[in-house]
Amino acid sequence: MSVSLATGADPDTLVVSGWSAASPYGLGAGAFAAGVRGDIDAVRGADGATDLGPYERAGRVPDFAAKAVLGRKGTRAMDRATALAVATAGMLLEEAGPGLAQDAPEAVGMVLGTGHGSVQSIMDFTRDSLTGDKPFHVDPALFPNTVMNRAAGQSAIWHTLRGPNTTVAGGAATGLLALNYAARLLRQRHCEAVLCGAVEEFSTERAWLEYRARTGGPHRQPAGPLGEGCALFLLESLGRARAHGRTPLASLLAARFIAFTDQERAKDAVARSVTEALKDAEVRPEEVALLVPSDSGGELGAREDAALADLFGEHRPPRLRLRRLTGDLGAASASMQLAAAVTAGGEGTPVLVTSVDPDGQTGAVVLRTGTP
Repeated sequence: MSVSLATGADPDTLVVSGWSAASPYGLGAGAFAAGVRGDIDAVRGADGATDLGPYERAGRVPDFAAKAVLGRKGTRAMDRATALAVATAGMLLEEAGPGLAQDAPEAVGMVLGTGHGSVQSIMDFTRDSLTGDKPFHVDPALFPNTVMNRAAGQSAIWHTLRGPNTTVAGGAATGLLALNYAARLLRQRHCEAVLCGAVEEFSTERAWLEYRARTGGPHRQPAGPLGEGCALFLLESLGRARAHGRTPLASLLAARFIAFTDQERAKDAVARSVTEALKDAEVRPEEVALLVPSDSGGELGAREDAALADLFGEHRPPRLRLRRLTGDLGAASASMQLAAAVTAGGEGTPVLVTSVDPDGQTGAVVLRTGTP
């Protein structure tokens, strides 16, 4: 997709015209931006209120409780992942200005990525079905928390979004996949604006599952601290953003995804996804001003770094490594990388966000930050 950057930019250019986040830095885009720009470590030790499982530290959203943030009504049975998504969507809609959802709710869709939904809810419900008292065994009010589209569906209901509603799961690359899916919805005229991003919750159950997968699987990875959070973006056409008085923060130039069958081929897959994305965006490697890699560590991270080093050669744009600050954000990783790119990118400069997942998927998204 080619995008003109002249004053009379194509009004159909897809732009990010708003974003918000619930992150280990706190609630809101401002807290996240301040943390990233200040290079602040948001991974903290146990506070006594949460069992971190096999980990000593985690990047949790501080002082977050559904009832405190969203109120008592409708939150009794709400899981943490859903609460994070609902709260983040509310902050984004407030930033976008009145009328985004109310004037034409059918025109606003939602694409939300997740790993498994709420791992804690799934495991708790399964346990209750085996240990609970007959004849009911389980609390039926908790069943909706066990399905993957709970967070996306509840966010749309809570904020009256009646456009297309989709849940995407793709490991570490989930946020990039959600952005690409949202772009397809807009290009095919299924809606006029989309809230897109990803959410991941921290729980003891997820901590143990991740730890066992990383330390006991065939492709062992660093068992570094986990994080949680949600990042959401308002994606719409440049013409619509201008018509509603919203300032574009970044333009979506291209996205490309490549699968690989074994980790030895990850480097080639990263190289191909980046090369093709840059070609589609009509951006030369030497024009890229910032790299935001997945920084997954271990052999997989080394292969991602090697692919980027080969592609950019002597041109070495700065790299923003988010994971060391927030922990492994799971399915929310790539969305937080996108938020970091929008935060740290310069005016009118191309930014490259990459992701590689151990299950065999790489992704690359090219943005041009600033106003077209």
